[in-house]
Amino acid sequence: MKVTQHIEESKGETLFSFEIIPPQKGKSIQELYDNIDPLMEFKPPFIDVTTSREEYIYVDKGNGLLAKRLTRMRPGTLGICASIKHKYDVDTVPHVLCGGFTKEETEYLLVDCHYLGINNVMALRGDAMKDEQSFVAKVGGNNYAVDLVNQIYHLNQGKYLHDVMHVDNKADFCIGVAGYPEKHLESPSLLSDLKRLKEKVDAGADYVVTQMFFDNAKYFQFVEKAREMGITVPIIPGIKPLAVQRHLQVLPQIFRIDLPEELIRAVDDCKDNAAIREVGIEWAIQQSLELKAAGVPVLHYYSMGKSENIRQIASQVF
Repeated sequence: MKVTQHIEESKGETLFSFEIIPPQKGKSIQELYDNIDPLMEFKPPFIDVTTSREEYIYVDKGNGLLAKRLTRMRPGTLGICASIKHKYDVDTVPHVLCGGFTKEETEYLLVDCHYLGINNVMALRGDAMKDEQSFVAKVGGNNYAVDLVNQIYHLNQGKYLHDVMHVDNKADFCIGVAGYPEKHLESPSLLSDLKRLKEKVDAGADYVVTQMFFDNAKYFQFVEKAREMGITVPIIPGIKPLAVQRHLQVLPQIFRIDLPEELIRAVDDCKDNAAIREVGIEWAIQQSLELKAAGVPVLHYYSMGKSENIRQIASQVF
């Protein structure tokens, strides 16, 4: 079932969902199951599975020489989606990236999703590689998320990249895209960023999931401005509980978000990361309760592969 159908059938009740990351190569999928199991009591209608783009590693060739190689440390998104769908009977949402993929590779991925009965995808540009100052698309790939949305939308119409054929069984993907309550880090302004979001929706996006935020006012203002611009699709808030001291520096640096002074003071007063974890859980609970009271369609949690703090939050909210 599509994410938008789940929202429609909930009849205004706020749903629970979360995002997971694939295990690294060589790791067992059982650890992933162990972290999903405790969250199934909250009946998530869908689970997102991230996709990692390629990265460079250096292989020792001996004699002091290193060889630069491309690799993917967390492959398996599609297989994990199929496995979760089979094991838990829940819809899955694979993340589909521009970065690191040609349009042909993207088309093959979408065809495989269609064969597996996966009919939700999250269309993202993806980040620049670590050694790049700015995002560079793969040769033959999509440059922007709106281009990726266009490709998926056209596939839904039975239009493949190169082949002219009669299509008996069209794909019908529900397309999610990202929104940024505090604007994308590369955007010159929030208004400019909202215009890009409107372009994605006009191209065929069906719903929006926001980047993490820690001040609900930022989300409410973002939704209000999006509605004023004519964006009418569901806008799902993304929540990440603070967990360790370094989050105070890392999250603003990587995601260009602001942390409320009250939260910063509470973390600074903590003696260790265990206390910070409790602060993060309580903050996320209060965030979630306010958002739920406001009637948001879904509360979407960034679990980063760990479930205990998400379970504690959900137990107080759902």
